[in-house]
Amino acid sequence: MGIDINHKKDRKVHRKEPVSQNVYLRLLVKLYRFLSRRTNAKFNQVILKRLFMSRQNRPAISLARIVRQMKLKQREGKTVVVVGTITDDKRIFDVPKLKVCALRLTEGARSRIIKAGGSVITFEQLAVEAPLGQNTIIMQGRRTKREANRHFGAPGLPNSHAKPFVRLRSRNHEMARGRRKSRAYKA
Repeated sequence: MGIDINHKKDRKVHRKEPVSQNVYLRLLVKLYRFLSRRTNAKFNQVILKRLFMSRQNRPAISLARIVRQMKLKQREGKTVVVVGTITDDKRIFDVPKLKVCALRLTEGARSRIIKAGGSVITFEQLAVEAPLGQNTIIMQGRRTKREANRHFGAPGLPNSHAKPFVRLRSRNHEMARGRRKSRAYKA
């Protein structure tokens, strides 16, 4: 009799290619797969890995966050690389001269960057300019910014700040039984 092998943990869950069938994304994958294989730059491996990611793991980043991060003296004149979308932020008034590379930019963000004397390049152009990721800063948006993240956890428990799924926030909705001594018990 042979040993019964446990196949429970056989499936490796990490992407080797993007799920999207977008032709342009797949061409970028081809390009960065080549660069990550032929160069020993960690930059290309990071970009390739992020090109595979789902949209939830490639959250948008606002122009305000980019401007704030680029204020440091040592980051001056470097290219901002975002594997995702750059969105406009009306809360900032003056945008400095920036050089950005992103998968997508909203119209407002693109026009404000160009108006400030900056430039927007694609990943193909970046591969020509900086094949090893020289003078670049990789940035990404906050993954926990999604509204769904506020509901993670157990609402109602002590010291839990998880947001309950309720229609209204009032004394009658998840505020009575279990929340006050006068209604059965208080947790």
